Amino acid sequence: MTNSPAAKKVSLIVYFIGFTAALAGLLFGLDVGVISGAQHFIEKEFKIGDQQIEIIVSALLWGAVFGTLISGVISSHFGRRRTILVSAVIFILGSLACAMAPNEHALIVSRFFLGIAVGVASFTAPLYLSEIAPRTVRGSMISMYQLMITIGIVLAFLSDTWLASYATFGGITGGHWRIMLGIIALPAAVMFVGVLFLPESPRWLFLKGLKERAVNVFRRMHLDDAEIAAEVQEIEDSMKVRQNGFQMFLQNSNFRRAIGLGIGLQIIQQLTGINVVMYYAPKIFALAGFEDVNEQMWGTVIVGVTNVLATFIAIAFVDKLGRKPIMYAGFVVMGLALLTVGSLFNADIEKNPSLGYPAIGALLVFIIGFAMSAGPIIWVICSEIYPLAGRDLGVTCSTATNWISNAIVGQTFLTMLSTLGGGNTFLLYGGLNVLFILFFLVLVPETKGISLEQIERNLMSGLKLRKIGK
Repeated sequence: MTNSPAAKKVSLIVYFIGFTAALAGLLFGLDVGVISGAQHFIEKEFKIGDQQIEIIVSALLWGAVFGTLISGVISSHFGRRRTILVSAVIFILGSLACAMAPNEHALIVSRFFLGIAVGVASFTAPLYLSEIAPRTVRGSMISMYQLMITIGIVLAFLSDTWLASYATFGGITGGHWRIMLGIIALPAAVMFVGVLFLPESPRWLFLKGLKERAVNVFRRMHLDDAEIAAEVQEIEDSMKVRQNGFQMFLQNSNFRRAIGLGIGLQIIQQLTGINVVMYYAPKIFALAGFEDVNEQMWGTVIVGVTNVLATFIAIAFVDKLGRKPIMYAGFVVMGLALLTVGSLFNADIEKNPSLGYPAIGALLVFIIGFAMSAGPIIWVICSEIYPLAGRDLGVTCSTATNWISNAIVGQTFLTMLSTLGGGNTFLLYGGLNVLFILFFLVLVPETKGISLEQIERNLMSGLKLRKIGK
């Protein structure tokens, strides 16, 4: 039956919807990754130092915080599809504004504006996918969005590397970083056109009392009558539970515990040090003794490819081995890798250039450790621990915390390098990864194979957080 024309037709239509919406993840990754390769050239053209570079890097992240906080209201009022369209327009305008920035101040403002699109997309696109995807492919479609983020980072690194090489060997003295930042307007335009052909979220249509239009969306996806009936029943059942997250937060201490756990998990994800590497990879390669710009740029590509490939480890094992065993392994790998990097940097690579290669090797091991554990799995846990009635608020708090922590990390790394030194900075991050094992031992539940309803019952009955997955 899976090889029948009808089945293929359904698959193609459903995956077209999933792929087009997941382009928001690609743009997310492109904008996160592109600044890594552009900083060197921005620094030279505007004649600015580390502090201004930190602000330029983190401006997008603070914009993402703002975008995340307003996304719930916008997507609820205007619909998921229109909100994604708005984010595509902001992506286009923000990318072009960054490319044309006459000075660092204009670039900071443009990056903040662009960050609003990143925040809106990071909230709305997964929400849209979860609401429109048939149950049989929902997990794979949401995973596609996460995978597209890592692919976007790799493509940004590749684009930066090619443009940097062309600028270096082609005699171009300026303008290459502007192309790096501005070229993202092209995939954003592609997403805008693609989303024009997508249907609205059926769940949002139900919320607005447009049941027939919602059913027509499922018909457009070529679902059969039984599948449509099951999807409609699921939506109607979920609508019986009113979202009253703020009221629940004020009145229910058990819900506040879940919010606190989600916030803690997102802070941990950022304090592993992953975005230190993603935003400042060329700088780290320079610390390791690779002074040639092209060597640094190709190093970022290797980092990005490693990140993509290692993500498949989590996808393959998260539902077989469980969340916590993989996280423990990830923290051990990340901690030992960064402690190794820090120790090698403290050994004075300038006097011992041969140490640069094992330092970069350890850095890549760290990337593998993150991509197979804290990268995807913390998002999985955060999606499982909130009661249904407060899930919107819980996810908003988690996502906003992620971006705030992300911005703080991005805005402090170069300062830490100049005050603590490269070796001690990485030793600090390595030590934090070891401490995070204790956090998971004491507070984090194992949620593998447990229904969301059972987790909610356990939480609201007052069980300790680490036991709500039983």
